[in-house]
Amino acid sequence: MKETSKNKLSNKDVTMEDRFINTYTRTGLVLDHGAGARLYATDGNEYIDFMAGIGVSSLGHGYPKLVAAIAEQASKLIHVSNYFITEPSIKLAQELTDATGYDKVFFCNSGAEANEGMFKLVRKYGSSKNPDKNVIVTLKQSFHGRTITAITATGQDKFHKYFGPFTPGFEYAEPDDIEALDKMLGPNVCAFVFEPIQGEGGVRIISQEYLKAAEKMCRERDILFCADEVQTGMGRTGAILACERLGLKPDVSAIAKGLAGGVPIGAFLARGDAAEVLQPGDHGTTFGGGPLAASAALVVLSELKRPGFLDEVDRKGRRLRALIESFHHPIVKDVRGMGLMIGVGVKVDPHEVVSAAQSHGLLLLTAGDDTVRLLPPLVVTDKDIEEGAAALELALSDVYTATNLVHMV
Repeated sequence: MKETSKNKLSNKDVTMEDRFINTYTRTGLVLDHGAGARLYATDGNEYIDFMAGIGVSSLGHGYPKLVAAIAEQASKLIHVSNYFITEPSIKLAQELTDATGYDKVFFCNSGAEANEGMFKLVRKYGSSKNPDKNVIVTLKQSFHGRTITAITATGQDKFHKYFGPFTPGFEYAEPDDIEALDKMLGPNVCAFVFEPIQGEGGVRIISQEYLKAAEKMCRERDILFCADEVQTGMGRTGAILACERLGLKPDVSAIAKGLAGGVPIGAFLARGDAAEVLQPGDHGTTFGGGPLAASAALVVLSELKRPGFLDEVDRKGRRLRALIESFHHPIVKDVRGMGLMIGVGVKVDPHEVVSAAQSHGLLLLTAGDDTVRLLPPLVVTDKDIEEGAAALELALSDVYTATNLVHMV
């Protein structure tokens, strides 16, 4: 790996940056191209990518099969309206439902849209039986997207500031408190929605015992049991969907992020009665399920289904977690996760670790208030893992030295 330094934007670049609405605190890196789990900036510096576009670039960068499929489809047909269907979308619907065990799918463009569609489905399901059966229960510390209804569903106050009034009919349960959930799932509740692992909330795994109990209560009370697998889905945890690993069968699941390896796409899947709720005119999308995104998603799904691929995701995730645990670093509180969705709890501001890691050629994310998040491409190599872990250890030591945290030992 080349020695790195913070990439400084030129005056021209700064002027261009000023044209963006200021919704991101950017790193200053101008990225040019990538290969596998490596990214290259315009200044020539190389970085190990443990972000994967926030869990999107599931097959890494420049994956030959994905590139070829996108190019071939672009030369044939990029977009038609959903008044028609295309061969890639038909194939994807069939293969995705077969792979996940769901009956039907609706394609959209993003995770927030997938959740919005799921919320509409469950509201219609409930209100068609009882006009007051319209409350959706989610979890505290959850994250479900950036639209008004999706941030209403999000159980974190920091996302609610400034944006009210919000969509009514959402309540928030304490994760892993079965007794409290039992009291909340009353006759006015149409759905319980959860993330198997709370990504933005800090890579917090919801206990299998709690989710199994929640599923049972939902079945008994005619409440739809729904999973937000936008971040945990499509191989991220070592299974097509994380709920498979937990032995759960949600009525509806939302997916997005890694589904098409970087091409924008989202979807919600439904089974049983839930699959028949929405009818013509109830929902729609201009771009969702287009042939370009569907062609890309078919490649991703094909790779996930290759013998041993998901086992390797699980093995590589366990290897990376074991390496970080072996540091026994004084500012690391814990290491948690499943597959290649990993959270490192730290005793400092996690942004400091992310910044230090960039100076060592490693790109990371934060999650919650105390967690460094690692979401490498699913095709990350053992070499990438070894070098990335070494860079993370250097970053942790830099922060430890800079903040003089000797008292934490």
